[in-house]
Amino acid sequence: MPKLRVNCFSLSLDGFGAGPDQDLENPLGLGGMAVHDWMRKTRAFHEMIGAPGGEAGLDSDLVAAGFDNVGASILGRNMFGPVRGPWPDEHWTGWWGDDPPFHTDTFVLTHHARDPIPMAGGTTFHFVTEGIEVALERARAAANGRDVRLGGGVSTVRQYLQARLLDEGHFTIAPVLLGQGEPLFAGLDLPALGYRVRRQTPSSEVTHVMIERA
Repeated sequence: MPKLRVNCFSLSLDGFGAGPDQDLENPLGLGGMAVHDWMRKTRAFHEMIGAPGGEAGLDSDLVAAGFDNVGASILGRNMFGPVRGPWPDEHWTGWWGDDPPFHTDTFVLTHHARDPIPMAGGTTFHFVTEGIEVALERARAAANGRDVRLGGGVSTVRQYLQARLLDEGHFTIAPVLLGQGEPLFAGLDLPALGYRVRRQTPSSEVTHVMIERA
């Protein structure tokens, strides 16, 4: 059965998925890029951005596996970019250049309507103003029997966890302390919401923790 899943969602040791004060110069907030250092070292990431090199091994394998059987994606507005409020113009089309890494229909949660943006490589950004359930319905229809990947950011993942709509989550715990920012699990009673740890696997860089909804 197709699933809604999170893959390779990186967290600091103190539970933050992003640092404070996100802006154009700091896409993941102040200090937030440090929780993704492990990923940028992998061969799979290098291949994703068209660069040579990178390290093989468990981390790289899990980055690559995160795109297996994905037919559509969902992002929060803050994950799509730093623009807040009504769209001032059509200039901003994401952090990723002309060929974003999703290669699927990608549904962006927002309070402000905008026409779809077709990009190179098969990605089309669709903007959903009706909430997380409508976004999931549209993504499932677009996925055509494959899984839907929930890309983040923190607030978006929290909403889907709280609504018990996330089927599987793969989180990576990095040996980094941010001290402040956006906490992922604060105030969420995951066992009461029906989630359990399926397994945890350490690498030389991070600890991979997989959870699932019972």
